[in-house]
Amino acid sequence: MGVGHDLGEQLRAWLVADPASLRQSRALTNRLIDAMGANDSLKGPIRDLANQPLLLQALHSQGASQRSAVASLTAQLRGTYAPAVLTELLDLINTATGLEADERNSPAQQPPEPRPEPARPAVVTPQDFGPGAALAASGALVFAWCGGELDRVVFEGWGWSGGVVLVLVLGVIQALAIGPFKWLPRLWSLNSRQSHQPRDAWRWLSQAWIHSNGLEASLNLLLLLILLGSSPLQLRDVILRYCLTALACLMLSALCAARWGVQRRWSGAAGAISALIALAAGLSLLHWRVINFNTGGLSIPAWVLLLVYGALHLGWQLPRQADEEQSQPWQRLLCSGWGWGLLLGFTWAVITRLRELL
Repeated sequence: MGVGHDLGEQLRAWLVADPASLRQSRALTNRLIDAMGANDSLKGPIRDLANQPLLLQALHSQGASQRSAVASLTAQLRGTYAPAVLTELLDLINTATGLEADERNSPAQQPPEPRPEPARPAVVTPQDFGPGAALAASGALVFAWCGGELDRVVFEGWGWSGGVVLVLVLGVIQALAIGPFKWLPRLWSLNSRQSHQPRDAWRWLSQAWIHSNGLEASLNLLLLLILLGSSPLQLRDVILRYCLTALACLMLSALCAARWGVQRRWSGAAGAISALIALAAGLSLLHWRVINFNTGGLSIPAWVLLLVYGALHLGWQLPRQADEEQSQPWQRLLCSGWGWGLLLGFTWAVITRLRELL
């Protein structure tokens, strides 16, 4: 089975779950192109196919009307595309509509089989995220070990803190993404459709190290420097905590996105930064004293960072990322790394305070 069959199965599941969201060519095109991920081989033909009115008629009709639309669309495609591309496009159409067609014969000579009962869309379970989460957790241990060795061999002699080194590494990767490797943000990020696909499990490992949004990248690097620049932690500990916090926020966000059908793309350090700010702000409130972060001669209260960073992320996370998406604002916030970082940070502040009291 090729790309056409996989896209056809995905399209059929979308039609069963919410057919009304796919009545516009633009929405259909966006869904199919996103589902292809980094595979660029058929994006042009798929985009052209999704803009065909006959495809919408074939997807949203049944019986003779559907068979007629499929036959007309097949004849049109046969006169346009080479055999290899044509096979994939027909496989997509036949799988999505549920019609069996014999490519070796003309549709007029051999009509398709009647459409079977549609299958129920696959239900995403927590186990589906297991490969990606396991790979990210294992990667965190490897990255931490590498950080410990680099610290021992290089950065301890230079007197650099682990937080500064982490910011430097993230900054270099982001600079490469802006310059010679502009494909990095698209390749390394993770979206809600890829999150439960075993073939995309490696994206769980990479998504915390690069930002798709350049403005967010600059802000996060600045905040990491403020939060961790004077941290006494070794590089090994900084990397381990960064990776595991980002993984916890990503796992909870992906579960919520799958549960509510929210379309999201995750990348960068928002979860870890939000957790650090919320922890400091929570402890500041529970101890009833101001906790400041000192950098560059400035003393910045934790509550200032909480309000500024929170306001920016509300503007980024509240809008829908897909036109056809039907979700509530609070659901979209809980499908973001920033939202879960906030909750985890405040939770850890409460636990820390309770341990002090006990």
